[in-house]
Amino acid sequence: MTYFKLIDKGTEPNRLFIGGVHGKEGFTTLKALQKIGDDDVTEGKLVIHNCDVSPYLSTLDPLYYQSEVGKEVLYLINHYQPTVYVEAHCYKKESYPKLISPQRRTKAGVPPLIELEKGVLIGSASPFIRTSLFKREDVCITLEMPCDPSQESLNVYVNILRIIASSGSRDDLEKKMKKLYPTQVETARKYAREFFGDYPPF
Repeated sequence: MTYFKLIDKGTEPNRLFIGGVHGKEGFTTLKALQKIGDDDVTEGKLVIHNCDVSPYLSTLDPLYYQSEVGKEVLYLINHYQPTVYVEAHCYKKESYPKLISPQRRTKAGVPPLIELEKGVLIGSASPFIRTSLFKREDVCITLEMPCDPSQESLNVYVNILRIIASSGSRDDLEKKMKKLYPTQVETARKYAREFFGDYPPF
């Protein structure tokens, strides 16, 4: 289930997509990551890595980054130094309400995820890595879809990955996303300002 692909069309921007970072999510994220090809990147680099099965431990748990797969994630970030980072996840249907709940901030310590459409959710990467390994202007996204996605959900998920893969900067990505999801982008900006203050990711 491990998968690795490097698309090299220049030095910048540097992008890193990682899937299957805990549990058996990689069986689902692999379906999307394998659909990203050379034609989806116009300039810069894109590294795609899908992890093998591992014990489930939330990326919001500080102990996660002491686990074997957590150390693998840290290694990839430190090695490739991406300015655009995407963590590809999937969720069980019963987890949907708590992922989008306004109470997620008090219960899990992070803002709720935002639904784009067809059950595809977006948010920031874990604050443990967002604030320590990335710069303010970098893009750090968590992208979620159901672990048993419909074809429509999978298509939306892959389309978002392609938009990110083709974007040259945070501003470029934001403009493209605003055309499709203006309300969601504004909500994401609001959550970022509230949570990160002067360190707001998209």
